[in-house]
Amino acid sequence: MDELGRLSVGEFKQASKTPIVVILDNVRSMNNVGSVFRTADAFLLEAICLCGYTPQPPHRDIQKTALGATETVDWLHYEQTVDAILDLKQRGYTVFAVEQAEGSISLETFQMPSQPIAIVMGNEVSGVDSAVLEQCDGCIEIPQLGSKHSLNISVAAGIVIWKLTEFTLSKN
Repeated sequence: MDELGRLSVGEFKQASKTPIVVILDNVRSMNNVGSVFRTADAFLLEAICLCGYTPQPPHRDIQKTALGATETVDWLHYEQTVDAILDLKQRGYTVFAVEQAEGSISLETFQMPSQPIAIVMGNEVSGVDSAVLEQCDGCIEIPQLGSKHSLNISVAAGIVIWKLTEFTLSKN
């Protein structure tokens, strides 16, 4: 780890974070939750909001894919995803769902807002709940060229988080 220049848990907690929060809206798979934690750690994100029945650490199946990221990345639980969105908006975040929806913005043309951003990732089968979509400032869509028109949530989160982090890095 020393050779790779990785942060210790304490160093991670003290480091300046990328101004991105991930909101998981009723994600059912513990492996997906663990993967999002690991991605959030890799890009030094501020936090993850685990909403509804999204599983919470500690759990062996989350840890299997998180590889310790539940110890570094801050997380909060909300019974209702809408409550997480309202809380973050009150703290100055712009909130976008990652969803194929009418009026969604394609990721390659998305313009990063000047304030911190939160992204909502939806359930593996039903996507982001319609009541949650109503509270979002917009939707980001990942362009897809093949016959399937969906990605696994952990893959979609990785793509969007990287792109948003890339915007942040280019500002610095």
